[in-house]
Amino acid sequence: QVQLVESGGGLVQAGGSLRLSCAASGRTFSMGWFRQAPGKEREFVAAISWSGGRTNYADSGEGRFTISRDNAKNTVYLQMNSLKPEDTAVYYCAGGSITSTYGNYDYWGQGTQVTVSS
Repeated sequence: QVQLVESGGGLVQAGGSLRLSCAASGRTFSMGWFRQAPGKEREFVAAISWSGGRTNYADSGEGRFTISRDNAKNTVYLQMNSLKPEDTAVYYCAGGSITSTYGNYDYWGQGTQVTVSS
């Protein structure tokens, strides 16, 4: 079982930036970020393939968020720029095993809170 630990969340003013990190205890293949705001369903934010050659973003983050990874460190990142109050949520990291197809995940982190003030 691979453990995922997110970090980098916090309080930031609208227009600011944050970089989230997710460290995995073992190898993961496709990885993604999701978020859940109070009273809302968990939603997809971004995904990246093992090689980093394929990425996908939700419309809400397109052009503002960038997902990347460092396989030598078993870490995936989410750079978030031009943050808006509606980006406030708990952000979760997800990872897929070698048998999982792109966009499907077996492992989940505990989440990190991102709060954007107006």
